[in-house]
Amino acid sequence: MSAVRDNRLLLGGIEAEALAREFGTPLYVYEEEVIRRQARLLRESFAEVAPEFHFALKANFNPALLAILRDEGYGIDAVSPFEVQLALAVGFAPRQVLFTGNNTDERDLRYCLEQGVPVNVGSLVELERYGRLNPGGAVSIRINPDVGAGHHRHVITGGPHSKFGIYFTERERVLTLLAEHRLTLSGVHSHIGTGILQTALMLEAMEIILRTARAFRDLQFVDFGGGFGVPYRPEQAPLPLAELGREMARRFKSFCADYGRPLRMKLEPGRFVVAQSGTLLARVTNISSTPAHRFVGTDSGFNHLIRPVLYGAYHEVVNASAVEGTLENVAVAGNICESGDVFTHADDGIADRPLSAPQVGHLLAFRDAGAYGMVLSSQYNMRPRPAEVLVAGGRARLIRRRETFADLVRNFPDLDAL
Repeated sequence: MSAVRDNRLLLGGIEAEALAREFGTPLYVYEEEVIRRQARLLRESFAEVAPEFHFALKANFNPALLAILRDEGYGIDAVSPFEVQLALAVGFAPRQVLFTGNNTDERDLRYCLEQGVPVNVGSLVELERYGRLNPGGAVSIRINPDVGAGHHRHVITGGPHSKFGIYFTERERVLTLLAEHRLTLSGVHSHIGTGILQTALMLEAMEIILRTARAFRDLQFVDFGGGFGVPYRPEQAPLPLAELGREMARRFKSFCADYGRPLRMKLEPGRFVVAQSGTLLARVTNISSTPAHRFVGTDSGFNHLIRPVLYGAYHEVVNASAVEGTLENVAVAGNICESGDVFTHADDGIADRPLSAPQVGHLLAFRDAGAYGMVLSSQYNMRPRPAEVLVAGGRARLIRRRETFADLVRNFPDLDAL
């Protein structure tokens, strides 16, 4: 929970109400101090093996946030050519970017090769395609380790029901393709899911990928992906990061000793670094009641924060105008013309939450919205995407302007002629 002054929420030392008055609502606000804190906590927890950290750009691609992580010594985990292009534009060197595509076509591979960006392929077809494009080159592969985990079935990226990676039993076919195209296998990679708060599954996946890595003798690195979760719900405990870092370091050093030479460890955090830095601010525009719920309506919707509708995800909702007060059980809803446009969801549908004395005109804060918030936004109902602001040292600056009608229609070439 951020600081409170005069019963009003502060973000980066600034009243949320002041930010809303200056920049309007809905509004995404990011706290730079939190991003740096999280980035450094990861580095400190894994200091024993000093991994190369590649921020999962898909979690949040605002250039201002990427520049912070560049300054913190992070690289980039990219999953599309435009993500690669943006990383290079922000100032990351090509070798600091690792492209891990999914159902990647030849154009994507060609672009990465032209830019000098390392490629991580996730299927035998892609490996063969890459070999034809870059015979004699270096490549890494994504392995599906038969273990999956995550906060929702849609974010599990390992195991027999996952589309991601070369199944760990396909080792011989991988070796054959490497030989056919004279490829050097520079690394192996795995990623089992996201939002993980227990160490056991991450360590289990680590053991499988290390067993797979032993079959390849020219490796330079092993990439264990990301998945580091943050607690969204009050009852959730944080990931025991120091313990996980020590245990992964111990196992990795033992592997390197058996392998016969030191390798680099790579990790790809996304959510852990930026989720807790972000808050979506929205104004209460309406309050209405049915026999089942008291609805608090806002000027935002699932077009700005889709995680509750998509995953049943929990985001703490705070009345930024009156943090403490008489609690009312309410359902917080958006302004999109869909019955599912409710921020307070549970697995079985709408769920009421206790909220302090909501009134029309109050400002609500949806917390831990820095990851998979704005990047999953849309222009549904022709509602524009909100502005984004970065706060640091008691000062705020605009890092993405609010969309206008012109932004929404700029790609319709015939509009003026109709």
